[in-house]
Formats: sequence, structure tokens, C-alpha cells
Amino acid sequence: MANSYSYDLIILGGGPAGLAAAIYGGRAKLKTLVINKGTVGGLVNTTREIVNYPGYGLISGEELMKDFCKHAESFGVEFLRDEAVGSDYSREDKLIRTKKGKVYAAKAVIIACGSEPRRLNIPGEKRLQGSGVAYCATCDAEFFAGEDVVVVGSGDQALEEGMYITKFARKVTVVVLHEEGILDCNKVSAERALHNEKIEFVWNSTLEEVLGEDQVEGVRLKNLKTGASTELACQGVFFFVGMLPATHCLKDSGLEMDEQGYIPVKERMETNLEGVYAAGDNRVKYLRQVVTAAADGATAAVAAERYIEELKAFNRDVLHSEKQVLLLFFNAQKQESLTFGTLLEGVNRELNEPYKVVKVDMATKKNLAKNYGIASAPAVVVLDQGTEVKRLKCSIDEETLKLQLL
Repeated sequence: MANSYSYDLIILGGGPAGLAAAIYGGRAKLKTLVINKGTVGGLVNTTREIVNYPGYGLISGEELMKDFCKHAESFGVEFLRDEAVGSDYSREDKLIRTKKGKVYAAKAVIIACGSEPRRLNIPGEKRLQGSGVAYCATCDAEFFAGEDVVVVGSGDQALEEGMYITKFARKVTVVVLHEEGILDCNKVSAERALHNEKIEFVWNSTLEEVLGEDQVEGVRLKNLKTGASTELACQGVFFFVGMLPATHCLKDSGLEMDEQGYIPVKERMETNLEGVYAAGDNRVKYLRQVVTAAADGATAAVAAERYIEELKAFNRDVLHSEKQVLLLFFNAQKQESLTFGTLLEGVNRELNEPYKVVKVDMATKKNLAKNYGIASAPAVVVLDQGTEVKRLKCSIDEETLKLQLL
């Protein structure tokens, strides 16, 4: 594979998590590539005002992401506008295949592809997307100047975006599942929306269909109490009914995901795959904000850097060791495995250390165990300059073990 396609670290996604990871990766002198299918910054670019990112006070999402990007570029991070459509995480050099037909390799990968608007998939929604159906007020509100617009949803995003749309639209009708007065957003946004003269609410209702041939002409509503359906004329429909992780391209990657597609991780953002990390809105987490996404990215990048250093150390200390190596695979949860490890090191000392003992924890080095065909511990592979010489019978009898090492 050409060197230009080989990296230390590849980051999938250029939102706040991906960009923070890129900053840390670049600063650590890792050859880092960010693959992002759209504009760098992701959905944060559509946020008009960010008032809770430390140190900024008030800034637009687009401006903040530009600052993130410049910071990453200052450390030599490379950016590629493309989309990951396939991957192979089963090997030491992980492979990423893109929509443009390129293949990129890296020692570690951070998945930070974020989330995307959830769709209701009702009749007319997909067909009229871009012709009156929209999911981003910042992007599309101005196209509905002087017109009537319907907003679906009652969370923070729905109400805040709905209020923004009132700057352009004649009227905004918010469709809410709940009883009158009950909204899912924060209290400040709820009060502002309830007292906005250009906003009306339809309670206890849901959308059944978006009406229109070539353009949105109205919606069909269903009252959840009475079951009655009514039509409401409008020229635009904005859906704000939640988000879903943008992890569909990872379906057959071997990566563990929950039913919705979110990726569970450990404290260091580690996934179930060695050398693969997840950060930001596409992982299982409590709070999805710019600041928490950035924190995830920083953690993942530091963990990835240490993982890469461990790989380098393995190549240096094991594959190129002047002494023969006793590659000991152990299970820290089993006393038998720990006892054997202690015995092996003791026998090696008695023999004046003709071997270098290198311990491998089966729980954290699954790929390495798989590469050597190790299914259970303890197990010992004897290597000479990376070439397998033999395998030891892991006996806890000292004399039997000593005879194998002579």
C-alpha cells in the first residue's frame, strides 16, 4: 500500500469529537487523517448560538468549528472529504474503504461520525424532502419567508429552531404528542415559545402524512385522544424528533452496537475491537454536547496514541529482540494463569535469563492472541526474531518447565 495512504491514526468524522481527537493526535506527532463526508464541523455548524462552551461566552457553531479545524491543521492533520463505506478492523493495520474507491490504513481508528436527524418515515416525508420538508432551521428557514410552517417535536431543538423560524415565517405551528402545556424542552425555551405570538400549538397530536405533489401543501394530523384526522395547510414542515447515530456504515464491521446503533465504550473510549475507539454523539453516553464530544475526542486520541506506542514497543522488544522471547499469554482473572507466569519468570532467572519474558493480557490483546491462534491462557510461544520456534507445555511443575527451556 502506498505510503500516502498509510496513517498512524484515522478519524471518521469531522465534528467536535473528531476535531478534538485530531488536535490531540496531531500534537502527539501521529500522522493523522480526518475523513468527513460533509463540511467539517458537522451538525454543530447549524447551531446559531453556543453560550456554554468554556471560554467563548457567545459564538456560532460554525465559528467554533472553524477554530477547532484551524487548531488541528496547525499540527499537520490532514483532511479528506469522502465517506467511509467499509472497514476491516481484524488486523493490525486497520483498513478503511471510502465511497470514492480509496483504501486507507491506520494503526488506530477513532469513530466520531456523530448523529443525524431521526425521520418519522411517514408518507410524503422522503418524497418532499428538499421541497418543503426540512430538518435544519438554520439551513432552510429563510426559504419560508411569509409562509406557514409546521414544526414536529417538543424538545429543546424543536422549540429553539421553531422560534428561529418565526423570524421568517408568517406562522409556526408546533405539533406536540403531550397534553396541553407539557413540553420536553428546558423551561426557558418553553416559556419563550408559549409566549411567542407567531407560534401556535397543536396538542395530543402526531403527523400522519405530508401532503402535496411537487411541493408541501399541508399535513394530515391525528389526534391521539379522539383518533380524528384533520388537514392543516402549510408550505413547510420541519422535523425535530430526535437523533440517530450515523453508524450504518459499520453494520458488518464486528463493532458492538446497541439496538439504536450507538457504540458502547470503556473509560478510555475503547470499543470491543482492539485499536478502535468511539467518541462523541455516536457512542452510548449521558450528555451529548459540544464540550462532552470534545472531551471524548481528547480521551480517545490519548488512548489511541498509547495503543500505537504499545504496538511499536512490541515490534521492537519482541519481533526484533536479540534474545529469544517467551511470549506469555495470561488471564488476569485466573489464579492458575498468574501462578504459571510467576513460575516461568522464576525458572528463567534460575537459568540466568536466556530468554526475554513478554507478558500479554488476553483481555486487552485479543487481536494478538488471535494472530498466534491462542484460545486460552496460560500459553507460551517461543519466538526468535519474530519467528515461532516452539510452544511450551504450560506445566506448573518446575522441573518439567525447566527442561523445555534448556
